[in-house]
Amino acid sequence: MTERLKINGDMFESFITEEQIRERIKELAVRINTDYTGKVPIFIGVLNGSFIFLSDLIREITIDCEIDFFKLSSYGDAKISSGHVMLLKDLNCQVFGRDIIVVEDIVDSGLSIAFIKKTIEKENPKSLKFVSLLLKKGIPKLDFPINYIGFEIPPDFVIGYGLDYAQKNRNLKSIYKLTLQGTATPEYVIDNGV
Repeated sequence: MTERLKINGDMFESFITEEQIRERIKELAVRINTDYTGKVPIFIGVLNGSFIFLSDLIREITIDCEIDFFKLSSYGDAKISSGHVMLLKDLNCQVFGRDIIVVEDIVDSGLSIAFIKKTIEKENPKSLKFVSLLLKKGIPKLDFPINYIGFEIPPDFVIGYGLDYAQKNRNLKSIYKLTLQGTATPEYVIDNGV
């Protein structure tokens, strides 16, 4: 039976379960552990959305590593991305000569991940790779790969497991997708990832 949620008049249904997420994270961690054997990468989480994914992923990582965070915004007070990414929190680590793994919750338009790539490459890392729990098929216009992908999904509005709806619902253990939109706030459906 599909679990359903009603939030602000909108209907969501279970899309990716807690168990599916857990298993996929273990698979991603095995690949990363293998690829970085003998190295000490810095995992850089992108706040706020990636903190739950990064927390679970890092507990499956068996190699030595470090952690830092970026915080970005492309929304300001609006619900639709402005198309301009602003850096709200910079890194505290030294990137020069290091192996960097950027951790995202979702790659949607690709604006934030492209901004991060450009920002980090200015500091001359030894290597730079990207991991994202979710990748929306056919939407991101990127000229570089997302190296580790949890799930490729259709261009649906999704919430839970770090993904928010107006800063709420990040704490849901599974990921839910919008199935029926109410009439109260239709504009938010445009984009829920940067």
